[in-house]
Amino acid sequence: MTLRIAEIFGPTIQGEGALIGEPTVFVRTGGCDYRCSWCDSLHAVDSAHRHDWHPMSAVAVWDEVERLSGGTPLTVSLSGGNPAIQDFTQVMALGQAKGYRFACETQGSIAKPWFGALDTLVISPKPPSSGETVDWADFEDCIAAAGAKTQVVMKIVIFDATDYDWARAVAGRYPDLPLYLQPGNPDVDPDLPIKTQDSLDRMLWLVEKVTSDRWFSPRILPQLHVLLWGNKRGV
Repeated sequence: MTLRIAEIFGPTIQGEGALIGEPTVFVRTGGCDYRCSWCDSLHAVDSAHRHDWHPMSAVAVWDEVERLSGGTPLTVSLSGGNPAIQDFTQVMALGQAKGYRFACETQGSIAKPWFGALDTLVISPKPPSSGETVDWADFEDCIAAAGAKTQVVMKIVIFDATDYDWARAVAGRYPDLPLYLQPGNPDVDPDLPIKTQDSLDRMLWLVEKVTSDRWFSPRILPQLHVLLWGNKRGV
């Protein structure tokens, strides 16, 4: 079995969501079934970049993760693109045998049996600003595939008031899923510097919005990696 890998990097810290701040090695896959208008990882999404993706066996992927981490067990994040397109059963088995933990971040469009072997499944349904439409039956299939042992959380990126209202409706639909909200980053060009004050202003707007609405169930987090490193790859 061959996996399409855009990049493997780390250890660095997880920059967003439920595992924010956690030392992590990232395995970023190539290929996605979505094309979000504000995608910040087109090098792992757009098939125009497919010649830069690396065909790797599960053993080769794991060897690189172990090399980067120096053999010290930590969290491995499967991201993309959409990692659910591919089969990470063997990679996870190799890592878990040595004490590593696995998280996967996906939009919830493709369910896989190996979700049930994850430590954490982060499902990030895409709001209206993405230009994509969520199939809620597929989304629920992903929750079901995770089963009872995997921690399942939901993360939604907010760009505007329409996204915010949409997120409130989704939270009402899935009240048992822990919810993380974060302001979106419209500056996706890796060659341009991030406007830090703009990022902070978007964060403040989101904080003030949830508090004024007395919506106290979600956790509001920044995109920490954007504030620290901008859109640089491999961090």
